[in-house]
Amino acid sequence: MKEQNFKNHSRYVPLFHFVMLGIVLTIIVLSVINIFSGITLSSIMFVLIAVSSLIGFLKIRRFPLAVQDRAIRAEENLRYFSLTGKLFDPRLTIEQVIALRFAPDNELVALADNAVKDNLSNKEIKHAIRNWKADHHRA
Repeated sequence: MKEQNFKNHSRYVPLFHFVMLGIVLTIIVLSVINIFSGITLSSIMFVLIAVSSLIGFLKIRRFPLAVQDRAIRAEENLRYFSLTGKLFDPRLTIEQVIALRFAPDNELVALADNAVKDNLSNKEIKHAIRNWKADHHRA
């Protein structure tokens, strides 16, 4: 697999992020044009289908990401516990924990402590990682 780092760790699924989003946005635009040509039962139904498609598009991606975030929190908390004998500081946000998953074991403890102490953003945490630990198993 290609080496992962800060610049290339984001993941896009072209069929979902670009094609499906384009289709949903097209449906919304067409439904708005259609309703301006006259309010009928079918034009109202078309708008409702467009709105439900947009909601579905957003939720289809968000629900599995929320589950993945919980799994990452549990995995990283266990990793931190195995290194320190303590659980993560409860002040760590989920965004910080997600960023910390890219830190190798020898950098994790210090980065976690700095993240709490200096209230580092996820981007700042990722930039502070010296030896990136790839995560090839995410959605």
